[in-house]
Amino acid sequence: MLFPSDFLTRLEYLSIMSKRVFRGSLLAQRRSLQMGQGIEFSEHREYQPGDDLRYLDWNAYARHGDLLLKRFHEERDLHVCVMLDCSRSMAFGSPPRFDFGRQLAAALAYIALSDQDRISIVGFADGILAELPASRGKSSILSVMKFLEQLETTGTDTNLGRAVHSLLSRGSGPGLVVVISDLFDEHGFQTGLDQLRYRRFDTHVLQLYDPLEAAPNLAGDVEMIDMETGTVRQVTVTEKSLQLYRQLFEQHQQAVRDYCRRYSLGCTQSPANVSFDQLIMQMMRESSDSK
Repeated sequence: MLFPSDFLTRLEYLSIMSKRVFRGSLLAQRRSLQMGQGIEFSEHREYQPGDDLRYLDWNAYARHGDLLLKRFHEERDLHVCVMLDCSRSMAFGSPPRFDFGRQLAAALAYIALSDQDRISIVGFADGILAELPASRGKSSILSVMKFLEQLETTGTDTNLGRAVHSLLSRGSGPGLVVVISDLFDEHGFQTGLDQLRYRRFDTHVLQLYDPLEAAPNLAGDVEMIDMETGTVRQVTVTEKSLQLYRQLFEQHQQAVRDYCRRYSLGCTQSPANVSFDQLIMQMMRESSDSK
C-alpha cells in the first residue's frame, strides 16, 4: 500500500521534528534584502539621489552627518518544487523505488506545507508528464497524496534537462527544487541541474537505487533488459564482468556526489528499501550537521 493508515501520523511526527529539532535545516526559509521595514536589520548603504527619504537613518546623520539608508532582511515564503522521476527504470526494485519516491515526495510536501511554504510537484521522464500546481496549507496534503497515487511510470527514458527546460519556460521563480530520481539519464544528469544552478534555484538531489543494482548476484548466461531503453542483450556474467559493473556503478554514484559537492548542492543517495521517515530524518541530521 502506497500510503498506509498511519502515514499522516508519521508525516506529522516528521513535521514536528523538523520544527523543534532541525529548524530550518531541511527546508530553510528564504531571506531577501529589502529597503525599509523588515524583520531583522542587516546593514547600511549610502544614500543615492532618488532614494526614499523615509528610510534614512536619522540617528546616524545626527551623530556623524552621514546620509545612510537602512536595509533589512525580510522573510519570504519558500516555493518548494519536487521533481519526481517517472521513467521506466523507477519501477525497478522490491519495493519499487518509484513507490519510495512518491512517499518521499509526500513527506517533503507535508513538511513544507506545515511551514506555510508553497509546494508544487512535477512528474517527469523525457519531459514533464504531470504537474500539481503550487498550493499552501496542511490541508493540501490530501490533494498531494491523490496526485502522487495517480502518477505512473512511463515507457520513456529520463531526460532531466528537457524536463527542467520545460519547467523554467513556464516562468517558475527561484525557490527550492528537490529532484527525486535514480539519475540514469543517458543525456547526462548534469544538464538539468546546470539549468537550475544558472537560474539560482536551491537544489537538493535525492538519488535512489536498489541494493541489487549496487551488488548484483548474477552468474552465467543471462538476459539483460535496459529498463530505460528496453534494449535486450544476452550476456555471460563472470566475476570479472561483475567487478567491472560494480566499478561503473560506483563511478556513477561518485559522479553525482562530486557534482553536488562542486556546486554546493544538497545530495542524498539512498537504497529504496528503507522507510521514508528514516531517510527524511537522516537528511535532516546531515543538513543540520553541515551548518
